[in-house]
Amino acid sequence: MTQQEYSSNIQKLTKMAYHYYVLDDPIATDSQYDELYHQVLNFERQNPTLISPHSPTQRVGDTPLESFSKNSHIERMWSLEDMFNQVEMQEWCERIYKSYPHSSFTCSPKFDGASLNLLYRNGILVSATTRGDGIAGELVTSNARTIQSIPLSIDFKGEIEIRGEVVIAKDDFEKINNERLGQNLSLFANPRNAAAGSLRQLDSKITAKRKLRFMPWGIGAGLTQFGSFYEALQKITDFGFAPVPFLTHCKGSDDIMQMYKMLISKRDEYPIMLDGMVIMLDEIAIQQSLGWTIKAPRFACAFKFPAVEKSSKILDVTLQVGRTGIITPVAELEPVEIEGAMIARATLHNFSEIERKDIRINDEVIIIRSGDVIPKIIKPITALRDGTQIPITKPTHCPVCKQELLIEEIFIKCQNLSCEARVIESIIHFASKKALNIDGLGEKIVIQLFEKGLIQSILDIYTLQESQLLALEGWKEKRAKNLIVAIQNTIGVELWRFINALGIEHIGEGASKRLAQSFGKDTFSVDFQQILSLDGFGEEMAYSLIEFNHANKELIAKLLEIISPKIEQLKLDESHIFYNKSIVLTGTLNKPRDEIVEMLESKGAKISSSVSKKTDFVIYGEKAGSKLEKAQNLGVKTLSEKEFMGYMQES
Repeated sequence: MTQQEYSSNIQKLTKMAYHYYVLDDPIATDSQYDELYHQVLNFERQNPTLISPHSPTQRVGDTPLESFSKNSHIERMWSLEDMFNQVEMQEWCERIYKSYPHSSFTCSPKFDGASLNLLYRNGILVSATTRGDGIAGELVTSNARTIQSIPLSIDFKGEIEIRGEVVIAKDDFEKINNERLGQNLSLFANPRNAAAGSLRQLDSKITAKRKLRFMPWGIGAGLTQFGSFYEALQKITDFGFAPVPFLTHCKGSDDIMQMYKMLISKRDEYPIMLDGMVIMLDEIAIQQSLGWTIKAPRFACAFKFPAVEKSSKILDVTLQVGRTGIITPVAELEPVEIEGAMIARATLHNFSEIERKDIRINDEVIIIRSGDVIPKIIKPITALRDGTQIPITKPTHCPVCKQELLIEEIFIKCQNLSCEARVIESIIHFASKKALNIDGLGEKIVIQLFEKGLIQSILDIYTLQESQLLALEGWKEKRAKNLIVAIQNTIGVELWRFINALGIEHIGEGASKRLAQSFGKDTFSVDFQQILSLDGFGEEMAYSLIEFNHANKELIAKLLEIISPKIEQLKLDESHIFYNKSIVLTGTLNKPRDEIVEMLESKGAKISSSVSKKTDFVIYGEKAGSKLEKAQNLGVKTLSEKEFMGYMQES
């Protein structure tokens, strides 16, 4: 075989694979493909310096990795705002029509899988990265190259990010689970979990066996060169990717609703799991004009499918103890399959909910599950009661530490700070991604370390030794070193992460950031009125923070000494009109309140919840009430949202 014949045969194999894996329309038999493939492989073995990166032989898995490295996306991979009914969808469309009355939309299925970002540089696939936190994810290029429906090269100059969902067809999912059953391995819960787990295999040879498919749904970097989103998705197909099924251009909400109903009618028969429909403003120039909120683009949304209902029997009720001591009842169910997932448990939330719905053990109950939403029990089917039903009684003692419980109006709490369940949940939260992000210290590892007596509190994390870990079953030197390094990497972490990691009831990520920015390390000594002065902080949050600080004074002091969290110092323009000013927001604003708060704080402003003589500005939206009136009476300067944005654009 000459080099020219070699190149020609690669093109033939690529075309065969495209028709087989992407179009599902084979143009050659398996034996014909295999014969040509081996001819190409033999040429490459004899001429290793001439191997083309486009060759199908380069899809075969590489040497197993020890871990995945992080990789940043050029353009952020945003999550979409969810719509659950026709009214919400129409209101979303109306918000766009208000500014752009002649807008149109592109609608496509929302695939239920693992999102992947493919970067092509001058036509060559150079990286494949999972969604991660939207800014950066895990680099899984070797695994992506094994997916036959991902072209190794495309006809494109420059950089472009092709985005899509890695999925497993329903039939292939069943085959994989049957194989795992025969090998006595744990089964995948659903096709999405199977796809995500397969994509993140450290050994890409395993990924290659899993029959993954890549279903494109968008473009990151490179999108702005297209006039419309519909045109962009069609161009992706020209590159050699699978066509986007049911792709439709819609002129308004009536067209969108018609498309949505059609998709619902097709979802069961379609070979890949769908969990909704993506609605995208078609005109890309207008997309850029509308922009993004803190969490999602304003020009796109996910119209979720209705929840799927099934019935099952409650066999028992078990109790879970959370990190704040709240006891949550959980229904143990006769296993039932909903949307490809086997459901055997569902939360009952609290005992007030149980009483309100009159749910009993041995009841046949209606369960719903929609997309990623945790299965929920809607109601018992009382007509099927046969006399064997048993009322669910409130516990009086903690199921773990056996101490007497505090019974409040809605919640039941274990107040024992040393309760094993509370300690374990606290440590799991402390190490989680939105907290201190200790890679390798997940739930199973925390439980293992706790049961072996190596950690009994959060503080014990920082006394762990590599030798202690190596003495445990399943631990090797690399894994032990990585965990110790991950723990050490928490030293000097941002203060807001430290606050969030403590797991203070009612104080989440956003509140932790506000506290860190407003009070710094004095967060742990603030008084009630200081907390209430912050916009968005109520009495419940204030009481919770003060009680936690009082009860955990010694723990906080020791952790501060060990971790020494840093306060991010913003480089502020002291000449800006909002610098060091006290500002109150009121009324209904077009931009999300959190986004406006973040914008103001980036200019050094202090956000307050009440108007006084010390207030410098009140920024108001529609239906502004007493706060605006009070500001006018006090002579405080007021700004409309439009005026506020004008000042922000000047900076």
